[in-house]
Amino acid sequence: GLGVLTYELVRRAGRVIAIEFDARLATRLPEALRAANLEVVQADVLQVVPGEIISGPYKIVANLPYHITSAIMRHFLEAAQPPERMVVMVQREVAERIVAGPPDLSVLAHSVQFYARAEIVARVPAAAFLPAPKVDSALLCLQRRATPLVAVDDVHALFRVIKAGFSQARKKLANALPTGLHASGISLSKEQTLTLLTGVGVDPNRRAETLTLHEWAAVYTALQQKHGNALAPSVDQDEQEAQPAPTDF
Repeated sequence: GLGVLTYELVRRAGRVIAIEFDARLATRLPEALRAANLEVVQADVLQVVPGEIISGPYKIVANLPYHITSAIMRHFLEAAQPPERMVVMVQREVAERIVAGPPDLSVLAHSVQFYARAEIVARVPAAAFLPAPKVDSALLCLQRRATPLVAVDDVHALFRVIKAGFSQARKKLANALPTGLHASGISLSKEQTLTLLTGVGVDPNRRAETLTLHEWAAVYTALQQKHGNALAPSVDQDEQEAQPAPTDF
């Protein structure tokens, strides 16, 4: 952007690396601010590898473009060198989904909470911007966990199971899970699903949005013991999951 946030950051931080996609703005920013502690990288943020532009601990502060909010968070949280903390402005509804607990959980909430503790630290009304957008915003703080919230052998396979459970909104797990898993090549009858869920202490009549990440990990582990190879992604799936997914973290 025009550097309003960057101006405040260079006044307070020892070093600031600003990532700007627009070449004209990337050229203008250092000329306008003339700050010795500022480095501007002209690039697509989703193509930036953190370890290639900074060594050691770092934090991210940003007003995130709403249409790629989840893609940016995924890009950094899953990086080999993730940030210690992210403090970002996002659409209010997205922030509320991220910090939600049962019975209002989502794939997005699990995807973020797996890696970080999430907290809304401020709400920003649309009237605070000029011109005013059609939605309110929120300031979201993501504090990276020392270790992920649950321990599993394959994070991508875990989330393949979670997405399967959410594949049919508002349906009971006994019905939604086998249908969703079918896309991963796992044939699971309703009777087998009932046995698997009750075996890990999950009521089959519950809906996906009520399960905690620990419960999903238990479901995944039980599935992995019986269908481990089927849960492993194919080459096509790997390539697809590597692409940014704005509406599905």
